[in-house]
Amino acid sequence: MKPNYKNWMPKGMVFSGLAVFAVFLILFIVFGLTGIVSGTPKKVLFIVFLVGTVLSLCLSIWLIFMYRMFSYNGSRKMSKQIIEGVADYVKLPEGGKGLDVGCGSGALIIACAKRNPSASFIGIDRWGKEYASYNKPLCEKNAEAEGVSNVSFQRGDATKLEFPDETFDAVMSNYVYHNIPGDRQKIILETLRVLKKGGTFAIHDIFSKHKYGDMQAFVQKLYDMGFESAELIDTTNGMFMSKSEAAWMELSGSALLIGKK
Repeated sequence: MKPNYKNWMPKGMVFSGLAVFAVFLILFIVFGLTGIVSGTPKKVLFIVFLVGTVLSLCLSIWLIFMYRMFSYNGSRKMSKQIIEGVADYVKLPEGGKGLDVGCGSGALIIACAKRNPSASFIGIDRWGKEYASYNKPLCEKNAEAEGVSNVSFQRGDATKLEFPDETFDAVMSNYVYHNIPGDRQKIILETLRVLKKGGTFAIHDIFSKHKYGDMQAFVQKLYDMGFESAELIDTTNGMFMSKSEAAWMELSGSALLIGKK
């Protein structure tokens, strides 16, 4: 049995983009190129449906590109590279406990669990309709397929974690918080609330200014709060992806926030 971590670009979204392109193309042909309408209405419809066809074609190409880049089975396997890269920063003591916020299909938590077999991990997620194919049974099947038994999964809310302060020796997350409306720096602080003194954190996300505000100031805030270390590492300069890939995929703000409490 092989794990199935799905794709960060849902196949349904790709098909939806192609469907929109098909609709615009048909409308362009019917109303823009045939004689069903004539005169000024035809000219207007020709322009409207031509623009719609071109834009939806561009969107479809972008969606397919994203799907191919993130595929675990393709040649690029960017998802796997990111997961393995983030997991390399997660090191727990024997008997330690780790938390993955927004575990999705279980890829990151399983990678961390394989690196820390003497520790235990909890993965939480809301498993919303945006990624309908992601769910708790899928995570459990993937863990079984990978031969990992030191993980468990449960529903949870990243904005209000149901764990006491300083519960975990490590917390991690990958491409989660930018999808949650609200003060994302506050959400990270909620995640770090459950981290033990001396614990480590590794959070990878799209830390663009319009999503997060000033992250360098946030790093300084962590130091002011007493964190031993905090660093924001650009992952779009060859670490996980190239600058051109990041630009194409609209991931130019991707960075890894790592440190120790």
